[in-house]
Amino acid sequence: MNGTYGAVAESGVSNSRTVIVASTDAALRSRLRSSLNSLRWQVREASGGAETIALLEEMRVEALMLDSWLPDLDVAEVMGQVRQIHPGIDLLRMDGAVEPEGVRSPRRNELLHALREAQELLPQNDTAIWAAAAVAVPRASYGGTHGNALANRGPSVPVTGTLGTAPERGRQDVAARPMDTGLTELVGRSTCMAVLGEMIRLVAPRSTSVLIEGETGTGKEVVAKALHRLSLRSAKPFAVLNCAAIPEALLEAELFGHTRGAFTGAVQARTGRIEAAHGGTLFLDEIGEMPLALQAKMLRFLECGELQRVGDNETLRVDVRVIAATHQPLERKANAKEFRLDLYHRLAVFPIEVPPLRERREDIEELADHFLERMGHGAPRKRLTVEGVAKLLCYDWPGNVRELMHVLERGVILSQNRMEIEADDIRFGRVTNVS
Repeated sequence: MNGTYGAVAESGVSNSRTVIVASTDAALRSRLRSSLNSLRWQVREASGGAETIALLEEMRVEALMLDSWLPDLDVAEVMGQVRQIHPGIDLLRMDGAVEPEGVRSPRRNELLHALREAQELLPQNDTAIWAAAAVAVPRASYGGTHGNALANRGPSVPVTGTLGTAPERGRQDVAARPMDTGLTELVGRSTCMAVLGEMIRLVAPRSTSVLIEGETGTGKEVVAKALHRLSLRSAKPFAVLNCAAIPEALLEAELFGHTRGAFTGAVQARTGRIEAAHGGTLFLDEIGEMPLALQAKMLRFLECGELQRVGDNETLRVDVRVIAATHQPLERKANAKEFRLDLYHRLAVFPIEVPPLRERREDIEELADHFLERMGHGAPRKRLTVEGVAKLLCYDWPGNVRELMHVLERGVILSQNRMEIEADDIRFGRVTNVS
């Protein structure tokens, strides 16, 4: 958020007749947009919490119309951020819940009118969602006290838990999600995973470069995918390049692309991973393995957003958000001049550390259930015995979550026709003495 907007938000000044409609229901957003446009409102739409927060930082608005559930962020958290950072915005809940705090737009009656029209146009099977709004202020009384207009709309729909209320619009599966953070990619309820989820949700809506650090097997690519999914670039490509898996001589061409005849074997031009990710996200795994000579070119791209294909004299401008990952102590390598310090600082604008499995043992049983559920597709799902779970909890997991998945897959095979995986089926390392 720039300083000018921050000052404007704190002073309570907003962009007149501009409203953000935040809802996962595209049809509802469309109805509200049509009604509000007829009342001379400018409408910006958001389908999730991250997009809503990004729009609030990008522009000044007079009001925010917020649905009772969002697919990525807790509604209560979004409301808290709006109240704290943008106190000059009128926040209107679509579910009829009364929000006594905050300012009220002098044109709130128009917002209520649009909400009422959207309610009347809903299909019959959707009316349960608007039960609290059914007792809305009559049309003749719209000119009354705007600040108390919602108080007459009947019982409010409470926001409970960390995922918020899931209305009857096909959202009943929310409770089955593996985490309370709304991040379906992450499994576990430990404190360190809650912190990780919070870091992801804070930075995801921005184009800030992120450096994901963590031991091998902790799930750094999973975190990168979550960052992309919650970003405004989620509809664009997510390109992955493992810097350790490609020979040094080919890495530059793979990253930046090349023209025909640029080097021996280049029989045709090829688009590089950066260019392929235009508008989206580029994930550079094992960035610590990138050669120093190529690091200088990568730094140049990060600074100016321009690249030059191998063998080409022209430059291309590409819009890409870069997320890098490493299992190495990159800052230490940079201080030892084994990695460019300027590139490290450019990548680590927002560092995220993924905790090793030994520091989140309370998540092991839930992770095991998650993996066994996945492995059970096409076959009966197997379960761990109490002794099997105890054996998993006593191990230090040097290979982290990836090792846990492999140990469980091994256990599924060793248990043969049995529906339970016993302690003897849990093998770490080489498998011997199969009975």
